[in-house]
Amino acid sequence: MQVILIQDVNNLGGANELVTVKNGYGRNFLIPKKLAVEASSSNLKQLDEKVKQQQKKEAKLLAEINIVIATLQSSPLKIGAKTGTSGKIFGSVTSVQIARAIREQKGYEIDRRRIQILDEVKELGTFKAKVDFSNGNETVVDFEVVAE
Repeated sequence: MQVILIQDVNNLGGANELVTVKNGYGRNFLIPKKLAVEASSSNLKQLDEKVKQQQKKEAKLLAEINIVIATLQSSPLKIGAKTGTSGKIFGSVTSVQIARAIREQKGYEIDRRRIQILDEVKELGTFKAKVDFSNGNETVVDFEVVAE
């Protein structure tokens, strides 16, 4: 029996996926629990339409991500830090400070958990951080630590 999964089912498949299961499993478990619907011609057409809409959404999201990546790579961020006389900074630069600098200087709100600083930042200079947009989309952002 072929069914279209409505939700993710462990060891079977993900949502909007066409799978083949035994008749009893489909009729007695998946369909009554609203985890799947029978793979009729009308349901298959609806599945095709959902897949097309999801692909359009993903393409639009990818275009927006590419615009954000281009903006972030256009120029380095400037992050101010309090320093001592030798050029060492008090404390270190964190992902929270980088997220705040992106918001203030570039105009994009990026979650601090998506930012990973590649080097330990303990002094003035130029450093790199990686921003992960998920789905394999990531970029490296340059930032410059300057004295306040």
